[in-house]
Formats: sequence, structure tokens, C-alpha cells
Amino acid sequence: MTRSLYFVSVGGRSVLNDQQAASYEWVIEATPEQADYLRGLLSLMQEKEEEAFPGYIFPWPDTEEASVNSLYEEALQNVYNEIYQLGTRETRSHLAQYGVVRHSINGNE
Repeated sequence: MTRSLYFVSVGGRSVLNDQQAASYEWVIEATPEQADYLRGLLSLMQEKEEEAFPGYIFPWPDTEEASVNSLYEEALQNVYNEIYQLGTRETRSHLAQYGVVRHSINGNE
């Protein structure tokens, strides 16, 4: 299937094929199915962020902050790993420079 350019905003939780539609942080080359998969990861990240929110407002003394954040951080890492895998050369370079991806994704860089 043919790959197209998509413009990704992690903060805006969007994957768009129109560069002018909204602000974005990253550019990827993906099939429509890959773009949909990334949208699903962004939705999951949103869910995990919302689930963790009560832990910030009503912290339990016996719950470590790391455990409150762990599911959200895992979802966020999955988003960035997928962006890295699909990213343009410039996107991959920036992500590697910022150190936000794990380079051993299934043994591949």
C-alpha cells in the first residue's frame, strides 16, 4: 500500500494528512492503516492520562508517584516509538537527539 505524509501532534492527539489543518510536531510516512494505528495509540495515551489524573488530585500516601504514572508513560513511549518507526529522516533524527525513544524496538533501530 502507498505511504503518504501525515502530520502528528502528540499534544493535540492528532494524525492528519493536511499540513495546514492544525499545528504538529512530527512528520511521518505511513499507510492509512499505520496512521489509524497511531491514532489508536494516541487515544490509549489519552485514556491512561485521564485514569492517572485522580492520583494527582487525591494522592494516596501509600501509592508511589511512579506507579500512578507508569501506565501513562508506557502509552506515551509507545506513541513515540511508533512515530520514530514511521518518521521521516528529520523526525527520526530529532527524536533520537531528544532521547525520547528506545532504540532497540524489537531489536531494530
